[in-house]
Amino acid sequence: MEDNLILCPKCGSDACYKTPINEFHSNYVCFGCGYQTSDLIREGEFNFEEYDQSLPYLYVDIKRTDSEGRVWYPQSVNIENQGTVFAYGKNKDEWKWAGVVMVEITEEEKSKFKKPGTEDEYYTHKTDMKSLKLFEQNNFMDALEYIGVFND
Repeated sequence: MEDNLILCPKCGSDACYKTPINEFHSNYVCFGCGYQTSDLIREGEFNFEEYDQSLPYLYVDIKRTDSEGRVWYPQSVNIENQGTVFAYGKNKDEWKWAGVVMVEITEEEKSKFKKPGTEDEYYTHKTDMKSLKLFEQNNFMDALEYIGVFND
């Protein structure tokens, strides 16, 4: 089974990856709109009440349903040592994509960034909130580019 690029059922973008889970179900990740779903996450067939409790309020507020009943949630993308992209805002009317880059941890700071469960392993990068940059709702790929996802 392999990924297929399809037209996104939510936004119509041609940057949606459909990845089979099994012969009946697939996952969908769209880099056009920044949302993701699965054939298993459908209205009437999924426990949204429990699932939504584990998400930030904004992610629940901006989830969307497509014509086949699949519920789409915004993605959070975290690339180690590069940065994070996530939905940022107050509610469905006031939100944007946020990009935050990571910076190297200095030798002086190293002791504050020990990896959990290790004796002497430390993270090499930290999130730099001063680098937070906002992107319009239709510019998810620009936010990914900002954190270096498309760099060689």
